Amino acid sequence: MKKEQRENPAPELYQALMTLKTEDEFVLFFNDLCTKKEIHALEQRFQVARMLHDGHIYNAILEKTGASSAIVSRVNRNLQNGSEGYEIAFSRMESAEDGAEK
Repeated sequence: MKKEQRENPAPELYQALMTLKTEDEFVLFFNDLCTKKEIHALEQRFQVARMLHDGHIYNAILEKTGASSAIVSRVNRNLQNGSEGYEIAFSRMESAEDGAEK
């Protein structure tokens, strides 16, 4: 774990997230925690990350998501050199999808 991850100024936020069990609970929590604009930005960044992970090219990502090239570049940098949080999520999502298909 990287140093900046260990120095968490608000561990209660992450503890609260870990208590949520359903998508509806997450939606309610984020609606209380964030503005609509902040939620849109988070959703957009995740969509960009997913598309990059799936091998889409920048132009297709820009067109589909409406994200700026700066956002796409920043997300790509985090995918390449970040703390691997996206990869953990993608791996678990893919495992859940594989399990649901059986």
